[in-house]
Amino acid sequence: MKKFFTTIKNIFSIEELKNRILYTIGLLVIFRLGSFIVLPGVNPDQLTGSSEGIFGMLNVFLGGAFNRASIFALGIMPYISASIVIQLLSVAVPYFQRMQKEGESGRKKINQITRILTIIICLAQSSGYLVTTIPSEAITINPLFFKLSSTLILTSGTIFCMWLGERITERGIGNGISMLIMIGIISGLPAGLYGEVETREFNGMLVLLIEFIVLFFIVMGVVGLTTAVRRVPVQYARQVVGAGRKQVGKSQRSYLPLKVNAANVMPIIFAQSLMFLPSLVAGIWAETNDTAHYINTKFSTFTSWEYNLTFAILIILFTFFYTAITINPNQMADDMKRNGAFVPGVKPGKPTSDFISTVLDRITLPGALFLAVVAILPAFANGAGVTYGFAQFFGGTSLIIMVGVTLDTLQQIESYLLMRHYEGMMKSGKMKGRKNVAAVQ
Repeated sequence: MKKFFTTIKNIFSIEELKNRILYTIGLLVIFRLGSFIVLPGVNPDQLTGSSEGIFGMLNVFLGGAFNRASIFALGIMPYISASIVIQLLSVAVPYFQRMQKEGESGRKKINQITRILTIIICLAQSSGYLVTTIPSEAITINPLFFKLSSTLILTSGTIFCMWLGERITERGIGNGISMLIMIGIISGLPAGLYGEVETREFNGMLVLLIEFIVLFFIVMGVVGLTTAVRRVPVQYARQVVGAGRKQVGKSQRSYLPLKVNAANVMPIIFAQSLMFLPSLVAGIWAETNDTAHYINTKFSTFTSWEYNLTFAILIILFTFFYTAITINPNQMADDMKRNGAFVPGVKPGKPTSDFISTVLDRITLPGALFLAVVAILPAFANGAGVTYGFAQFFGGTSLIIMVGVTLDTLQQIESYLLMRHYEGMMKSGKMKGRKNVAAVQ
């Protein structure tokens, strides 16, 4: 405990790190306050937001803003959907591929296109949200004016959330978009935990203890997945100098760390953002169309097998997709060749690239499968008797995002501490990702 307080003291003794943390906290407070501001023209007492089903899960990600008809009711989800579309286009469309290769200028163009697409998605989703979520008796002003004004307000709210996320990433600590999602999830954890304890009462304390033990091991499994690496040995050739071609120096050996879950929490966030769309869209025609009614029914609850199967498949696909666009084996092989490095037993160039690709495929598949299994655990937990509110944190998207974002933020804080020669926060954990291995850049 003394070491913990010493670390906290060290954190706030670094001026830049302290300012970044306080800046992040300030923007997160603004985000939480905005989630309580109700849309103009809505009577909050007449709202009948569901605490269960897919809308209940969406409400968890948005920190309650969805059911409260807040100005942040759509949150950051439209921006994530737009990012998914742009990244898919970056793989399939040459125009976007060229922009990716243009460096900083290309990145700015892509960001601008993503923002424009976010506005378009916001306009579409806000219309569906107003029709399917807010009952007519809760509207206190002219319905047409309410729909027009609320559509603009919801769109502006999402753009503001996007701006908050970007500011946190640039001037705060951690990934801003992920932090906004995580703070919304954490805000619902106390209520879910209290509901579970209240349901169990005294006679169910043993069952509650077993639930906490199981949850502990699930958390450890997620932490292990997030930090696990496959170390590929890399050998550096000796330098040859002089007319006699004399070898100078000793050949060095290091490791190329390839993460089992290189995509981190992004596949979960991307997949979850898409899982909200079927219910939002089908809900508009659910009363008049049988197919839309079926889709709305099955995808409005995370306990249906249709929902969980689709969710698991999306997670596996997005894990491979995001790993492919994040890690480039060809570039890694070229960098190693230029630096005089090679994998023992593998020829430089294309054979090295193929070897790295094979290793990535082999470690990404079990990582993606484990990620998918953990993501659908809440359905099994709810079926085993865990209350709906607490089951969403019993594994699932909520837990994976919280663990992933927390570890990422702690690693950023630790890097500041190590630069100032302080002991890191995660040293005592002996996590594999922290081993002193030299990475090939």
